[in-house]
Amino acid sequence: MQEIRFHGRGGQGAVIGSEVLAHAFFHEGKFVQAFPAFGVERRGAPVTAFCRMDDRNIYLRSQIYHPDHVVVLDALMIESVNVVDGLKPGGDIVINASRDPKYYRDFFGDAFGVFVIDAAAIAVAHHLGSAANPIVNTAIVGAFAKATGLVGIDAVLKAIEADVPVKKTQNQQAAQAAYDQVIKV
Repeated sequence: MQEIRFHGRGGQGAVIGSEVLAHAFFHEGKFVQAFPAFGVERRGAPVTAFCRMDDRNIYLRSQIYHPDHVVVLDALMIESVNVVDGLKPGGDIVINASRDPKYYRDFFGDAFGVFVIDAAAIAVAHHLGSAANPIVNTAIVGAFAKATGLVGIDAVLKAIEADVPVKKTQNQQAAQAAYDQVIKV
């Protein structure tokens, strides 16, 4: 089983991102779960979402405390939330950030794979949200697909077509751009 935890802020699309990822896995014949954990449920507040994938039925029904991978939709969250709490050694972190990628290698150390993508710039370029509040979920899922190799970009694009309610083409283009541009540090 692979377990993925998403960290974001309300309005960035963490919940939809986890659902799109789950549906992408499903398109590849996997068993999946995707579910959120909300706090104060308002725009800008921390949001955690989860995704599980396995080749067999999944009977576990708890939050994910020891993920294999972590997806961070807002780099500023690492200053206030321990996003790597429980992350398994050798796990991957995919982070939306515009800062020099080497900063995150220094910040997280060598215990994890660190992948950086400026998903916000990609979202803005594809008119997903606004410059002040870009919606980065589909871009970050595209980056996750490339970073981990757990799911193919074609499955991600199919999931976006099926599950994203608006701007399907722009969301698919953003996912593809992030897939092509993600950097391992």
